[in-house]
Amino acid sequence: MLRKIQIDSGNVDNQELRQLYGTAFPVEEQIPYDDLIYLMDRLDIDYMAYYEGEMLVGLTMVLHLPKYNWGWYFAVQEQLRGHGYGQEILAALLGSYRDKRPFIIDIESPMQADAPNPEQRQRRHAFYLRNGLKDTPTSRTFEGITYTIMTNSDEPFTQQDYDSILTSLRSVWENMPRQQ
Repeated sequence: MLRKIQIDSGNVDNQELRQLYGTAFPVEEQIPYDDLIYLMDRLDIDYMAYYEGEMLVGLTMVLHLPKYNWGWYFAVQEQLRGHGYGQEILAALLGSYRDKRPFIIDIESPMQADAPNPEQRQRRHAFYLRNGLKDTPTSRTFEGITYTIMTNSDEPFTQQDYDSILTSLRSVWENMPRQQ
């Protein structure tokens, strides 16, 4: 069983976590790590690191919003993928959020015809379906990448819901101090 460590402003500036975050997600999908550190004290973000012994296995970040728990980032070390760690982490994650708010994620759409990584997208989508998430009719395209929104809830999740989340995040993002 994996050991979970809560990441907060006291232990967030960790080189292993920075490296996993920086290599697990395409650059265009990353919030700069220093900006994430800043946001941790301003948004309700549940940032967890998962270890087997002393080995970092993965990380998750869940943003708690008034109506939803948004699975913002989820990564497993590349060399450890395909060994059941992702399934174990996702099961624990979904178990942690069995409250009244639906858990939602957005993933690179497996339906995007011009995607550079269609096989990876199909595998990722199938992984989430196997592990209890469902597609919603909602999607969004940013900077040429189309995202599919998935949830663990039977409640409808609409484009308006997604737009509302993005609007609230944009207001925080736009008011962040920028380094010169």
